Parts: sequence; structure tokens; C-alpha cells
Amino acid sequence: MNYPIWHLPASGGGLLIAIIAILHVVISHLAVGGGLFLVLTERKALKTNDQALLNYVQSHTWFFLLLTMVFGGVSGVGIWFIIALVGPGGTSVLIHNFVFAWAIEWVFFIAEIVALLIYHYRFGKMKSEDHVKIGWLYFIFAWLSLFVINGILAFMLTPGKWIETGNFWNGFFNPGFIPSLLFRTSIAFVFAGVFGLITAVFLKDSELRNRIFRYCAKWMYYPLLVLFITGIYYTKVIAPEAFENLFHFNPESKFFINALILSSFGLFGLGLFTLFRLPSSIQKLVTFFLVIISFTWMGGFEYMREIARKPYVIYETMYSNGISPADVEIINENGFLKVAKWAEIDEVTEENQLEAGREIFRLQCMSCHSISGRNAIKPLINNFTKRGIEAQLTGMGKVNTYMPPFAGTEIEKKALAAYLYEDLLGKETMVNPDYLAEQYPLEVPAFNSADDDYVLLVWNDLGMHCISDNEKYFTFLPPANTFNAQLFKRGDKPELVTNDAIITYEIESGNENPEERSMFWKYSKATFGVDIPLGKGLKGKSMNDSMDLHGNHFAAELIPVLPYRSDQKFNPYPMFTFKAFDKSTGRLLVETKAVAPVSTEMGCRNCHGGGWAWNNISGVADETAENILAAHDKYNNTTLLADAKAGNPKLCQSCHADPAVGAPGKPDVLNFSAAVHGFHANYMSDMYEEACNLCHPSHPEGNTTCYRGRHYNSGLTCTDCHGRIEDHALGLLAGQTGKPSADRLSASLEPKWLSDKSTIIPRTPWIHEPDCKSCHTNFNMMEDGFSGSAFNLWVEGFSELYRNRTDEQGVMCISCHGSTHAVYGAENKYGKQRDNMQPLQYQGMAGTIGTHDNCQVCHKKKMNTNGHHRNQVLREYDVAIVE
Repeated sequence: MNYPIWHLPASGGGLLIAIIAILHVVISHLAVGGGLFLVLTERKALKTNDQALLNYVQSHTWFFLLLTMVFGGVSGVGIWFIIALVGPGGTSVLIHNFVFAWAIEWVFFIAEIVALLIYHYRFGKMKSEDHVKIGWLYFIFAWLSLFVINGILAFMLTPGKWIETGNFWNGFFNPGFIPSLLFRTSIAFVFAGVFGLITAVFLKDSELRNRIFRYCAKWMYYPLLVLFITGIYYTKVIAPEAFENLFHFNPESKFFINALILSSFGLFGLGLFTLFRLPSSIQKLVTFFLVIISFTWMGGFEYMREIARKPYVIYETMYSNGISPADVEIINENGFLKVAKWAEIDEVTEENQLEAGREIFRLQCMSCHSISGRNAIKPLINNFTKRGIEAQLTGMGKVNTYMPPFAGTEIEKKALAAYLYEDLLGKETMVNPDYLAEQYPLEVPAFNSADDDYVLLVWNDLGMHCISDNEKYFTFLPPANTFNAQLFKRGDKPELVTNDAIITYEIESGNENPEERSMFWKYSKATFGVDIPLGKGLKGKSMNDSMDLHGNHFAAELIPVLPYRSDQKFNPYPMFTFKAFDKSTGRLLVETKAVAPVSTEMGCRNCHGGGWAWNNISGVADETAENILAAHDKYNNTTLLADAKAGNPKLCQSCHADPAVGAPGKPDVLNFSAAVHGFHANYMSDMYEEACNLCHPSHPEGNTTCYRGRHYNSGLTCTDCHGRIEDHALGLLAGQTGKPSADRLSASLEPKWLSDKSTIIPRTPWIHEPDCKSCHTNFNMMEDGFSGSAFNLWVEGFSELYRNRTDEQGVMCISCHGSTHAVYGAENKYGKQRDNMQPLQYQGMAGTIGTHDNCQVCHKKKMNTNGHHRNQVLREYDVAIVE
């Protein structure tokens, strides 16, 4: 940020660093181990008077000098050159904090050069004892050079107390110093053995060649135990978050971990062939592969170290883009472009938005990402919409902690997203098509309060049932709408009728035969483990069927109703007619109507791309589903997309527990609600109800608008009951203690309604929901008891939920007040009174059953007492919709 940076859009600077570094690191380690190899082999030859072995040492010295001093020296300079161009900020920190160490290292390096030159050019021309001493001096200086550089390299990953003290010695002798030094020293000895084979393989004397091969094998295998122990030791001193990123979360890790493991087997497995007498051609082939594997092995190790260090170039000190964590808050307040010294634009305007986005990308992203080369940005963002890219920028550094956080204002974030989406990808911003809801006619059933003896109250249990609606890829919400009903015999004291009645239902014309418009039945065996008969639901109910008695009420559970009509119209509120019959005589007692609210307007497409699947109105498109599964596979090491394409889609709750579908899930996996909300809250932070509307079919201008009841008309939003998405997620994650994913997802979330996340009461989804009485204190109207939010004020259990709560007479609250999210007078965009059929039928107005002195809906005499709950008597502002 404070330095001009060399940008390479095609390849990326990181690739050049990697190529030069891997080549140099292998040779520099050889320079250390090879020094000891030379002096000990010479000493052995002198001690045994083995002139042939001594001649080998002399020839190997020339090869060693050319490789380590010439190529190693040039590549070392190359590293300084490339890191200064690509990562000048981190380079500056290392120079300024370790200038004394670098000076000492250069002293050792010069002494190393002098010693090696003398050792080579005076070989056989000076006393053997003195020549061996020069060899020892070379090795000591080479190892001391490693000693110094190791302290600085280890510091970059484990700075330890230096972060608090800034002390040179705390930084140099950091927690990773000893394991790194021992590990690298062992590597040096292994490479000495490998590269010793190169000159040996060209020896014409087969006996000598085989002898040296076996000798080199000892150099390869003797350090193996130390290498293994110190490697484990090394992983124990890095930060827990770095360990988690390296071994569990960063999708890049798998390739390099596998590369390290496979090359280890290759290196030490293929090395066994050095112990056998083999033809020269085979030995050359083995040697060639061992050298290649050595570079692969070192590349795997260095990349793993790099991944463990992410998102920092110096752990917890400087991000990989050169921004200090301490500066992020200042940048967020003032703007990145104003703070960055080398930015050509200092403010985002409507006219320069794309240019400003390009500038931000150049300065914040291109230190790691190229445009289309290594770690290219294009394939990483191609599956997202512009809104999805904004979400990714919001979530950087939170769940995926191997990425630094975006630094800048919201306007700058939008500019970067616009540049990536519109300029780099060349896509146009998705615009939701205008949709005019069909106004379906209403026919309110007749009711005569003077003559009719029965009242049938029917409601949907949730007020909206959503359907994931792409079963060939995944299922988490199948078509499964539930109706509940209570039948009352009117009288001075009404009777709740249960055993003596039968209740049937049938769907309105146009919405029947859902099997013609859904893949639910085709994939039921794959997702639910059973072949569900066409037209039947998970509990065996069809579109036209009868209800079952459940204690004090009747229920028709999990009806497979869809919002798609046979005339290609969209109707998320299909109407059902319910009829109650006398069980013994078959006489019709009463009939009524109720909607089955159902929507496939899932907002996944808003971020994950793809259009609507059904008539450009609703439904999860194949492209959207594939993008979602690809993301899940990437972050969770699953194979869901491949499984789905092979005809084996999964039910999400086969792994994630969910009370909504009765799924136990897997014990170490988050429940479904906690996983979904916990993950996405990190990408949708600092939003209000718009976070809910992006995913749920609740947007006022959407195709469904499922939140439509009196609470909505009173100005309350989703967040007034459920909290903002951070609050909602934290409550769910608090109920998943002991699962590592819960800690990871909640780490970066801060509550909005409460000041301390530790005060959030853990909850189980669908069980611990907001308590109506947190606002309606003592059953008063909201104005008398509103507390600001019902968040964190959960009901005590399933029986206390609004949809289940029952008074002392057995009457359920929801019977009179209407469905969740659609309490009477609801306003429905597909017909204003579509949700208010029973209030209109029984009392001629769309308010709560019994409102405005209408207790005679059930009672055949005037009531002057609060029969069902306190404060039931009409209040002046208990206004009903009378239309």
C-alpha cells in the first residue's frame, strides 16, 4: 500500500517468487548439507587411503561449486529482486527489523564463498589436514548462514513475543526457530545425499559407483527420524488458526500436502534402489527422478508454510497485500484510495467507479492474484453475481481466514465488485424481472351465526413453506405443507369436537397433480431413502385427502403442494377447501377455506448466479445449484456436485440435523440452520431485514412476500423478532457448542441487539423461537409492552411455541390469531384478503377471530369476560381490516 508494486496480470508475481524460491531453497540447503558431505567424505577417503573416493570428492566439489555458488548466488539475488518488486512492504519490515542479522549473514556468506573457493582450487595442492580444516570452515559458515536466515524465515510464521515487544531477540529466537532449524538441517543432509548421486552416476568404475550410491543412501536415510520428529514439532508451535487453515480449511492445502506426502514416499522409496547393484542406465534414471522429486518435495513444504502463514506475509503483523492489521480500521473510516500513497484515484464517483475498482484490485489483490494466470481471480468469482462478489468481499478474513479482510469503505467495496463483475468478467448486472401478481378471485364460504352450529378454524402451521425445488442436485426443503384445524360446536359454552368428526380437504383447480411439475418423486429414493408414490407426500397425504386427529386438533401433514399451476401461472397461495362431517351420519357440519402458503422463490441466485428455473419467476436453476454445490465441495472437501451429476443427489439434512424434517444428522456436523445462517452471516454483516430478504421469499417487491401479517402492517420487520442476521446466527451457533465449526463461524460475528455475545441464550432451531409475550406483556397490545426486540427471549420448549400454545379450554392461540408471519388481518399481494378467509366468513372482518365483540363466532351468548387470556376485551387500537 505504501510502495509501488510490480504487477503481472497474466502470471502474477507470486508465481515468479515461487519458481525462484523453490530453485534457490533446494540449492541453498544443498550448500549446507553438501559442505558436510564433502568434508566427511574426504576425511573418510584419507582415513582409508581410498584414492578413488578422493577423486570422486574432487570432481563433486567442482559440480558443487558451480551449483551452489554460481546458481545459488544468482538465484539468491533473484529472490531479493522479486520480493522487493512484488512484496515491498513485507521486505521492508524484514530489512528494518533484522538489519543486524542480515549483515551477519552476509559476513558468513562471504566467508563461505572464500572457503569454498580455496577448498576447490587448492584440492590436492595443500596439506590434507589443512584442506579438511578449510572444508570444516566452509560447512560451519554455511550452517551459520542457515542459522541466521532460519531465524528470519521462522519469524515470518511465528513472530511470538515480538508482536508485543518489538525486540530483535524475541523476533529472532521465536517459537518456530528450533524446530525449523533442525528440520532444515535434516533436509540439507538429505539433499547432500541426493545430489551426491549426480556425479557418482557418471563414474565408469561400477564398483566405486555402487559403493558411493550406498554411501549417499545413508545421507538420505539417517536424518529421516529427526526430519519426522521436528516436522511434527514444527506444526505444534504454529498458531492454532494457522494449523486449522493449513490442514482443514484452505482448499489449496490438499494439493500441496499430497505433493509433500507423495514426494516423501517417492524420495525415500526410490532411494532404496541406491542400495542395489543396478545397470548404469537405471541408476541414471533413478538419480534423475530423485532430483526432480527433491524439488517437488521442497515445493510442497514451502507452499505449506506459505499457506499456514496466510493471510499474512508476516504473521499477525502484515497482510499479504502489504496492509497492517492495525491500519484496517483507519482505512475503513477514511477510505483506501485516500490512504494509499500510490493510488491514481482518491475517491469513488459514479463516473469513475470501474476505474476506481481497478485501482483497488491492483493495490489490494494482485500481490496474490493474477487475472488469468496462477491463482487467477476470474475462475474464483465466475460463479457469483455482483451482489455475491460484494458478499465475498464482506466475508474475507472471517470464515476463510486465509484471506485478508477487505480494507475500505462500502462505496469502495461496491466499486471493486463492479470492476470484477462488469469489467473483468464482462457481465451485466442481474435485474429482477418485473412481476405482477395474479389477482385470484375469492369466494368466502357462507356462515349464518343464527342457524349454523359449527365453526371450523384451519391454518397453515408456519405461514409459509419454502421449497428448495431442484431435487436433482439437492434437497433441504421438500414440498411439505401442513394444515392444522380445530372444530367447535357452538353454544353458550362451545365444545371442542375431536373423535366425532371427519375433516376432508381438496385443493383448488389448477394446483392439483404436482407430480407433473416437480422432481421430488423422481429423486425421493436418493434423498429420503424411500420411493414415495406419485402425488403423495412424506406422510402419505395427497392434494385431496382427509385430516388425522392429533389430540386437541386435526392435522394434514406434509402435503406436497407446489406454487406452480397447470396453466403456467405462479400461485404461492393455493386455496384449499375443508369440510367437516359427522363421523356417524356423514352429515356436512361446516366448510371453510385456507391457503397453503408455499414458495420456491429461494434467493440463492442473488449471490450464486443463475436465473429463475420456472418461467423466469421462481425456482432454483441448475446453474445456481451447481455453483452452490461446487462451493460446498471446495470448502468442505465433499463430492456433492459429482454425486448429483451421477444421479445421487443428497438431502442436506442427511449430514445436518434439523428438527424441521426430523433429521438427527451427524454428531460432529452443525445443524442445518446453524450452518446456513452461521456461514452466511459472515458475508452479510451490518444489514437489517434486507439480509433476510436476499434469501427468504419475504421481500415486499418479490414474487411471494411471505411476511404479510398484521405485524408487517404495523411496521415490524424480521429483525424485531429474530434479531439481525449476526444475532440470529450467534443464537443458533451457541446451541452447537463443542463443534469446531461453530467456534469458527461465530469468531468474527458481533451481536447487534446485545453488547456481549456471551449473553446470548443458545437455541435449537424450530424449537426455541421468540416468545409473543416478550412484546405482548401480560397479553397487552404491543404498544404497552414493547421491549425493542424479541430476540434472545425464547419460549421454553416446543409446546410453548405460538403455533402449539393452547389455553385452558384447549383452544390454540393460532386458531384465532392466524398463521405465523400472516396473523389476521394479513394483506396478500395475490388477493388482499386471501389469508383472511375465516375471519371474513365468521365475523365479516379480517381481524382476529372474536375481535370487535365477536365472541359470538363460537359463543351463542354475549361474553363479558376474558375467556381465553387476559386483556382479551377490545382495545381502541385493535383495528381490523374491513373490506
